[in-house]
Amino acid sequence: MSRKVLMGLYDTPDAAADAVENLQGASVESIDYDILSGTPYPEGTFGEPPVKHKLYVFPLVGAAIGITLALFEGFGTQLAFPMVTGGKPILSVPPMIILCYELTLLGAILFTVMGIIFESRLPRIVRGLYDKRITEGLIGVVCTFDEGRDEEITKCLNDAGALEVKSEE
Repeated sequence: MSRKVLMGLYDTPDAAADAVENLQGASVESIDYDILSGTPYPEGTFGEPPVKHKLYVFPLVGAAIGITLALFEGFGTQLAFPMVTGGKPILSVPPMIILCYELTLLGAILFTVMGIIFESRLPRIVRGLYDKRITEGLIGVVCTFDEGRDEEITKCLNDAGALEVKSEE
C-alpha cells in the first residue's frame, strides 16, 4: 500500500496544536506527523510527545574506544620495541596517562559530532513536502498516511483552521 503526504499551514501555534490534537484523535501515530517552523518553539508546544534520543551513548562509546586504542598503542609500542634505559621498567605508566587522556577526549569528541549528525537525521537524502512561507512565520504540520485516508486527514487539518492544505505532487 502506498503512502501519501499532506501539509497544513497555520498562522498561530494554537492552530497547529489543534491540528496535532485532531491527528492524534484520528489515530495517527506520532512518527507519522511532523511540525515545521522557522521559529524555535519549546519541545511539546504543539502537544507532540517528547523525542527520545540516545545522544548520551555516543560520547561514552567514543571515550571507551579512545582509551582502548591508547592502551593498545602505548603498551603495544613499548612491548613491540623494548628499550631498556638505565634499568627502568619497559612498561612505563606515567607517560601513558597523557596518551590515554588525549585519545579518550578525541574519541568522545568525534563520536559526539557523529552522534549529533545521526540524531539530527542529517543529511536528509529524501526531500519532503515543504513551503517557503514556513520561513516567513507560518507553521506546517506534515502528515504521512496510508492511501485511502485522504479525506479524513484533510478534514483533521482543515478543522484546526488551516490556511491551506498542500499535497505532494
